[in-house]
Amino acid sequence: MRPHPKPQPFPLDTLAVNRASPEHLSRQLYHGLVAIIRGRALPPGSELPSTRALAAELGLGRNTIVAAYDQLVTEGYLANRQGARPVIVDLPEGPRETPREEPPVPLRSPSLRGQLLLSQPYHHGRPGHVAFHPGMPDAQSFPFGVWGRLVARRASHGGETLFGTYDVTGHPALKEAIAGYLFSARGVRCRPEQIVVTTGAQAAFDLLARLLLDPDDTVWMEEPGYYGAKAAFTVAGARILPIAVDQERGWRFEHDPEPKVSERKKWEPVFGQRSCSNKGSAAPGFSPRLIYVTPACQHPLGITMRMEERLRLLDIAETANSWVIEDDFDGEYRFQGRPVPAIQSMDRSGRVIYVGTFAKLLFPALRLGFMVLPPELAGRIVNALSTTGQFAPLLLQAALADFITEGHMSRHLKRMRRIYAQRRQLFRDIVTERLRDEITLSPAEAGIQVVGYLKAGIDDIKVSQAAAKRAINVSPLSKYFQNTAPTQGLVLGYAACDAAQTRDGVERLAQAIGEVLG
Repeated sequence: MRPHPKPQPFPLDTLAVNRASPEHLSRQLYHGLVAIIRGRALPPGSELPSTRALAAELGLGRNTIVAAYDQLVTEGYLANRQGARPVIVDLPEGPRETPREEPPVPLRSPSLRGQLLLSQPYHHGRPGHVAFHPGMPDAQSFPFGVWGRLVARRASHGGETLFGTYDVTGHPALKEAIAGYLFSARGVRCRPEQIVVTTGAQAAFDLLARLLLDPDDTVWMEEPGYYGAKAAFTVAGARILPIAVDQERGWRFEHDPEPKVSERKKWEPVFGQRSCSNKGSAAPGFSPRLIYVTPACQHPLGITMRMEERLRLLDIAETANSWVIEDDFDGEYRFQGRPVPAIQSMDRSGRVIYVGTFAKLLFPALRLGFMVLPPELAGRIVNALSTTGQFAPLLLQAALADFITEGHMSRHLKRMRRIYAQRRQLFRDIVTERLRDEITLSPAEAGIQVVGYLKAGIDDIKVSQAAAKRAINVSPLSKYFQNTAPTQGLVLGYAACDAAQTRDGVERLAQAIGEVLG
């Protein structure tokens, strides 16, 4: 049995309260008593002064002392005794501060998956740097007055259904609205039950990667291609093989995606020599479990997949029994003819998963996207959503359903297509005039960004860094290449800038390129 500690005088002089401080007096007293206990100024088992005595000594109200003592008892620093003063609990010493002269003990590193997560690219820009952030819509033109009224109406009359964690696959009214919109605008054939509302397209890629891929599975994706999707597949443990895409020849499925020699040697023990009889479309031993494409508006090049290539893709997926993720990137913004139908509308075997987002249609901070799943997956997806927590707020979903069904979205989209077409031409004219010797713009068919190919010898990463110092946000094209030699260029978003911002932004970009050239 531990001997009762020898009584020691209470270190009253260490307790100081500042009546001018915004922190409540009881909290100040609490912190002072914790320091006494943790610093062992009084040994375990020591009695604290009575609340009346300490209140008189400090000139505080007794309730202030009681509140501090009660909190210390709740947290386990003190033990109450019937009819007696509280005593200090014998606590373990716990972690000690490392003396400055000693090096700190290194913390355990994250898991391998965590390290992969931490190493993935990040490019979300900063407020005020709208020129020339790729994929950034013009938020200033969004009808926030209408949107605000719709949200307020739903918030006032939402009832129980909008304020719980119900309908994790999506608000029924929004799924109905999305199904109708997709059929009329993109030719997508689906029932509302096949639609899952997500917190953006990236959340869909993350969930699908975990749902469909095992470590060492092979994913075919475009090169250059969207690094956000690649990051999700990489963190899931997939092996990425490139589908070559370029401005002139499109998607080159006729050339088998091949890993580098060094990578092939490393992977062969894992895969063995698996082969698939698929008319020469896939590299032996590297049959894809999943194929990711952006056919409506290839990201980042802005070209559209031709019918021949679409049929070829479906044939490869059928033969290899692969899933296909169709990322409808910027499919709504096409400046030559009408938007093309989705590949999902041609799928007869239920292997195409269609992913879309409202970030470009409305505004990115809305964080609402969706995916159209084959019926087999849609019927069980609720369990995965419950585990990951990747479901969006029902209040915003209900307001968005109203925004669509009352015609606001179609009117907004029609207006923005007209505005973006004008801004696209203005941007091309200004860049061609000011930077004709440094940048060649691609003849993109769709999307709210364009690729500017840099003159030989100009490093796109250095240009993006120099531009960032001038509050210009551009994305280096080389970042979109992972397996092949990168092309030097810039991915430039023009949609968020009016005429004055475009002229000013191009001038600053010219200065950045001049700095790199010396």
